[in-house]
Amino acid sequence: MLSKAATVEEYIESLPVERVEVITKLHKLIKKSLPKGFKEGIGYGMICYSVPLSLYPAGYHCNPSLPLMFMSLASQKNYIALHHMGIYGSPKLLQWFTEEYPKHAKKKLDMGKGCIRFKDMNDIPYKLIAELSAKMTPQQWIECYETALNSRKPSK
Repeated sequence: MLSKAATVEEYIESLPVERVEVITKLHKLIKKSLPKGFKEGIGYGMICYSVPLSLYPAGYHCNPSLPLMFMSLASQKNYIALHHMGIYGSPKLLQWFTEEYPKHAKKKLDMGKGCIRFKDMNDIPYKLIAELSAKMTPQQWIECYETALNSRKPSK
């Protein structure tokens, strides 16, 4: 469910009433918790938090005109999705998160490589999401991203 919203406010206003409170709470929590330097906006039909081009002019390697995505928040048909690229790029952060999750939520962790899915709106570990959001600075994410990107390039 990709939104056509141009702003975060439009995105939230377009949600079904039962999702507005949860998305608003997560959005405010993430925005408050993220280290200084990330920029909020809409990208890929979701609320996004990225490293702006002013901090990382190289941008996203697939489309350098786009800022480097870090996190996103989306209301999908059957769940709330929190995409966190730091979890995808840092095994240490992934291990920390997967070990902490059961201490904060009743339901089993449902996630892909970097996408955490919350199907039960009453079992979202807000405190843990705040901690996760604060764990990586824009500079640390850039370093992680570049390390992963450079490891994919063929050696000469």
